[in-house]
Amino acid sequence: MNEDVRLTAWVRGRVQGVGFRWFTRANALEIGGLTGFALNLDDGRVQVVAEGTSENCHRLLEWLRSGDTPGRVDGVTEIWGTPRGGYDGFAIR
Repeated sequence: MNEDVRLTAWVRGRVQGVGFRWFTRANALEIGGLTGFALNLDDGRVQVVAEGTSENCHRLLEWLRSGDTPGRVDGVTEIWGTPRGGYDGFAIR
């Protein structure tokens, strides 16, 4: 069963000022069926929130960890939860 989930991921490394949020949004749209956002945090990390099927959220998480991202990802911490809804597409914040 491929239920809907909420992925919240914090990406650390050189991920600000390199187009990371733009490419995250593009990848989420390419995967399809995902809503949420990518946000620069004051401590230099990027927070990614994605809601959609478990399979699609896992695909996005795999991409975040893949090394195909812009900049340099040193690590990704994630938590999983129940979708809250309220997102109109996938935004850059």
